[in-house]
Parts: sequence; C-alpha cells; structure tokens
Amino acid sequence: MIYPAYIHIGDENQAHGVIMPDFQGCFAAADNHLDLPVKIQEAVELHLEGETFEIPSPSDINDLEKTGNYKGGMWMLLDIDLSSFDSRTLRLNVSIPESVVTKIDDFASQKNLTRSALITKATEEYLNSNSS
Repeated sequence: MIYPAYIHIGDENQAHGVIMPDFQGCFAAADNHLDLPVKIQEAVELHLEGETFEIPSPSDINDLEKTGNYKGGMWMLLDIDLSSFDSRTLRLNVSIPESVVTKIDDFASQKNLTRSALITKATEEYLNSNSS
C-alpha cells in the first residue's frame, strides 16, 4: 500500500529523519537517502509487531499539509509491504471473573494498552513460551 512519509533532509552531520503520519509514533532515519525505503519498511514492521489494531489507510498528503504540522521537509510516497500483518480482528464472547477483568483493565491502563491488546499480547506470550 502506498503511504506518505515526511522526510527531514539530513547533512554530513545528521541523518535523514522520517515521520510516518499514518503510523503514530513511527520514525525512521538513514544516513544515505537511498537507504530510506528499507529503513522505513523496517520501522513500520517494528511499529506494527505484536499490535492488534487495524492497519490504517494511507492519508492524503493534501489533508496532512492542511494541518500545518509538516514544515522544513519533503514528502515521499512509499509502497509499504503489509502482507505479513493480518489486521482482521474477530469479536469473541468470553466469560472472565469480574475481579480478573478489573486487574486486566488496571494493568492495560498502566501500559497504555486496550483490554483486547493486553489479552492478545499475554495470550501470544503464553503460547510462544509453551510451544515446545
């Protein structure tokens, strides 16, 4: 999928910096501009690893420009390979004791996660540690 990336051009002392507006908190950097596509792909993959949210649709650069948040750089459009991320979620109906739900919610809140994200992460960790 083609996503916009905002590039702050570096120099001999500073790497090129990249902001990925559609992946909040996702940043990349490269000393050589030719390395930017690979570094951005790696950054997005690390950003999405283990997450359970829907993969966002690409933003329109014109809409991003209107926010006034992007100055001093330039836009690049990149084809980000998201094929290894299954963004489909299933709604489940499970029964969990109220006291456990309270603990889940408290812990998830401390870690800035949703209840679903915490349950998913905990389940994946449990399954991975017991897969032998």
